[in-house]
Amino acid sequence: MSFVLWIPLVGPLVLAGLSLLLRGSALRRFVGVAASTAVLGSGLVLVGAVLSGSVPDSGGGMLRADALSAYMLSVVGAVGLISTWGGLSSAASSRTRDAAGYEALIALFLAAMSLAVLADSIGLMWAAVEATTIATAFLVGHHRTRRSLEAAWKYVILGSVGVAIALLGIVLIYAASVGTDTPTLSWMMLSQSARGLDPALITAGGALAVLGFATKSGLAPMHSWLPDAHSQAPAPVSGLMSGVLLSVALYAILRIQSITNLVIGPEFLRTMLSIGGLLSLLVAASLLIRQRDYKRMLAYSSIEHMGLMAIGVAIGPAALPSVLLYILGHGLIKATLFVISGRILKVEGTPVITDVRALLVRRPGLAVPWLIAMAAIVGFPPFSIFFSEVGIIMAGWSVGLGGVVGAALVLLLVIFAAFTRLTVQMTIGAPPAGTAFTPDYSSHGPRLPIILALATTATVAFVAEPIGTLLLQATAVLGGTN
Repeated sequence: MSFVLWIPLVGPLVLAGLSLLLRGSALRRFVGVAASTAVLGSGLVLVGAVLSGSVPDSGGGMLRADALSAYMLSVVGAVGLISTWGGLSSAASSRTRDAAGYEALIALFLAAMSLAVLADSIGLMWAAVEATTIATAFLVGHHRTRRSLEAAWKYVILGSVGVAIALLGIVLIYAASVGTDTPTLSWMMLSQSARGLDPALITAGGALAVLGFATKSGLAPMHSWLPDAHSQAPAPVSGLMSGVLLSVALYAILRIQSITNLVIGPEFLRTMLSIGGLLSLLVAASLLIRQRDYKRMLAYSSIEHMGLMAIGVAIGPAALPSVLLYILGHGLIKATLFVISGRILKVEGTPVITDVRALLVRRPGLAVPWLIAMAAIVGFPPFSIFFSEVGIIMAGWSVGLGGVVGAALVLLLVIFAAFTRLTVQMTIGAPPAGTAFTPDYSSHGPRLPIILALATTATVAFVAEPIGTLLLQATAVLGGTN
């Protein structure tokens, strides 16, 4: 079974090389889809192994797949598949330059994210997250416009600052383990030898590591790179960044938190994450009210959802199953929305909300899935985001964080109102008087990935087996979180 751990790493790397070799081949455009399929297939096989009671590892201790890792690898593959498959059409990806390099970078991004969730060493996990900074910087600047290059540099600078802070925190965590029998960065060994770790160093290291990874996960006040990067990148890349990159950074926070909570208790990081979560919701609410660009609107939505997830992480085990379900639902829906936004941008020629009117009448092939996905992202049932948000709020009340979840609820209502207004502006109404048009029922790209993403998020919350069992086992992996 250990060979399966290498497939999501080696497979995308081989495909990246093939993309560069097959520059003139039509098959090159399927490299991202193939890499995502390899990651998703490996994740599902590892999920099956975990549910049967085994914990696959690479033998040398470098790679390891517990329930949390297997679940996250499946999320990376699923979101990657929706983004890349939905982005096969030129309308979705808007790829005009160096298509072979674009596909190779997508594959490298997926390999790095897979390594981040499979690595047992938190140092290797950090290196994988840093590797994504390099790949995604070129992807953000893919169009080579002034704004896209500015967004890429902003992402590189702020992202590098964040991972540098995280590296300092990880160094301090390693220093805290020097007093044990075996100094290590292995997450498994650190969680087992927590009582021998230096509390002062763990406090400083945990705070710095969480702060650094919070930058990559788009939490305020370290969020300023995110709206520019998401709005300027090709639509499938925006979907990957929102649904995969932010979630894997949150996964890193979960791993760090599980170590620090065993040593110093939950209150320190609970306060830190609660503040970051509420501040993210406040930033998203205040900026969505006056938003004029629909891709930036989706970017601020990512800040909102990551903020609520951070609050769930702060709450602890009672909320973690909901947080993990949230990661999957948000990733699939946000990938869907970014893919559709790329298609709208291609056919309408503008990202400005006020310039896109009466989509439901003029382009029902785009407006209908856009409206359904918007209903999902704001938390309408039966979509899984609704159940995730309810689960986090109820868990917060149960552990005495009623003030935090109460404030979050108020901000969520403001965000809901802003999203409703902006969506109605784009889709509902009549076209300008005297305008002749024929309704466009084309989806301007593959329909099936969008249908699969919406159907999955509408049903996954009702699947007790094996989803519920897997979420509980993944929460148990982080049993030190309290």
